[in-house]
Amino acid sequence: MPYRIQVQPSGHVFFALEDESILDAALRQGYTLPYSCRAGKCATCIGRILEGQVSYARKYPALPELDATRNEALFCQARPRSDLVIEATEIEVPDDVRIRNLPCKVIRKEQLCHDVMRLWLKLPDAQPLRFLAGQYLDVLTADGRRSFSIANAPHEHGLLELHIRHVEGGEFTHYVFYQMQDKTIWRIEAPLGTFFLREESPRAVLLMGGGTGFAPLKGILEHAFHIGDQRPMHLFWGVRTREDLYLPQLPEQWQREHPNFRFTPVLSDPLADDAWDGETGLVPDVLMRHYPDLTNYDMYMSGPPAMIHAAKDRFLERGMSMDHMYSDAFEFNSRPKSLSEVSDSYREKQV
Repeated sequence: MPYRIQVQPSGHVFFALEDESILDAALRQGYTLPYSCRAGKCATCIGRILEGQVSYARKYPALPELDATRNEALFCQARPRSDLVIEATEIEVPDDVRIRNLPCKVIRKEQLCHDVMRLWLKLPDAQPLRFLAGQYLDVLTADGRRSFSIANAPHEHGLLELHIRHVEGGEFTHYVFYQMQDKTIWRIEAPLGTFFLREESPRAVLLMGGGTGFAPLKGILEHAFHIGDQRPMHLFWGVRTREDLYLPQLPEQWQREHPNFRFTPVLSDPLADDAWDGETGLVPDVLMRHYPDLTNYDMYMSGPPAMIHAAKDRFLERGMSMDHMYSDAFEFNSRPKSLSEVSDSYREKQV
């Protein structure tokens, strides 16, 4: 028997199977709750259980972040054990932005630096994909899924751009770098995630990326420029060494072309040969040196979960509102096989 789940404060109602997470059930029935990794790691999906009981298949990294006194739950992993009343912020997504399963063709790949490959995927002409700048997709393979942020803006019809980092020991990324041929056919599920530009906000925009966390921020910025968003925007991009800035000329070009945009690259471990005279250290520290008071900003963060989790707490101390922080935390993650299936199979999540 399915369980009835009511969302407060909206009053919307949907139904979940016993082996289905609250988030998966909501998405399957057209209701978008906040989420990113869908693996119980990033904590984006935390909400409250007002009535009823839930359980978890196993321990998840973000469970210690739950406030038991508020009866919080990880909606991406919590399974209902009774009818529920939950408290969650529903995300408004246009009706034509629907999760779909599509074929696509890898039409080009380009190695941007020693460990980052850029791919272009061609969608079928008869099946255009509507997505929001900053969302991600899943590549469906025989042994699971791999998730990558979409690095281009929605107005670039028919093509999807991915930035794939080579991971030591990662079978899929090794295949992409050394074995995959042009015109390879993939099947994808997209668009996914609630990390996208809030166009209606009047606040200035700060963006912080770590490594290939630059990818969704690139899509967000290109969309903002395309629609003529005139809010002040400042991108901080943190990497280890100079060669890890795999597209440095692009944000530098944006800075020349858009007076409302600023770019600050940050190296955490510059080499002597880098001849680097720019910002060094941890990218959240550099951002806060530039902006000691974060009260009146929107913050978009993409990169390793440890960086984002640590930054969130410090940004809150500087006046940032939790309601104005948006993040896409990524790493190799386990994921369910589909929106309706629950299993112990694994898939990788990286940008």
